[in-house]
Amino acid sequence: MNFRKVIGKDSESEMTFLEHLEDMRWRVIYSLLGIVAGAIIAWIFIDVLVDQILLVPASKADIKLQNLKPFGQLFLYFQIALIGGFILSIPNIFFQLWKFISPAMKSHEKKYISLIVFFSSLCFLTGVVFAYFVMLPLTLKFAGQFGSAQIVNNFAIDEYFSIIISVMLGAALVFELPMLSFLLSKLGILNPQIMRKFRRHSIITILIFAAILTPGTDPVAQVLLAIPLVILYEISIFVSKIFQRKID
Repeated sequence: MNFRKVIGKDSESEMTFLEHLEDMRWRVIYSLLGIVAGAIIAWIFIDVLVDQILLVPASKADIKLQNLKPFGQLFLYFQIALIGGFILSIPNIFFQLWKFISPAMKSHEKKYISLIVFFSSLCFLTGVVFAYFVMLPLTLKFAGQFGSAQIVNNFAIDEYFSIIISVMLGAALVFELPMLSFLLSKLGILNPQIMRKFRRHSIITILIFAAILTPGTDPVAQVLLAIPLVILYEISIFVSKIFQRKID
């Protein structure tokens, strides 16, 4: 893959390896600065973020939480602010990623970077919202009610937030499937014919994945999780098809 940088309107020259490394270094720096700025914003609203957002699923599932470490809540708040900063800076992170890739893109493709960043961020945040309103209530309800009635399920606060963060970030990554399809199609690794050929295998994999993510044996919950994943797969086929047409 050749990496190019625009010198003028009509002239282009290849980037050297060192120039590409320098560009990558600055993209990483800009991404980290965005995360720091987002973390500061998250820290300003940390009480609202914790009490009115992150602890609500536990309250609805009637789960009792406790802190078992000295200064545990303080360090936990720092962790939440950092992760919150990462989520808030997702548009900037995607922008830096696509700007890093852009030298390898054709000139007519670069004008779509803003749209790519927008939809990448939208997919990521949609996954976070889906996890919060659909996956977490199912997971925590099962965790809170499972076991003997003589055993009280009091969860450590750090373990609770570990579940919250892992589920939301995991769902966010899964919801990036359409954009991953776009990138792989652009690289020539994936095409809609391959995705249609393995559609049945993919649906079975999705059902298995939904069963793993859904605690308990409730088939309704499993289907509820599987449907968005199947829709994402079909959208990915459509994205790959549209992009292939542009190549042709």
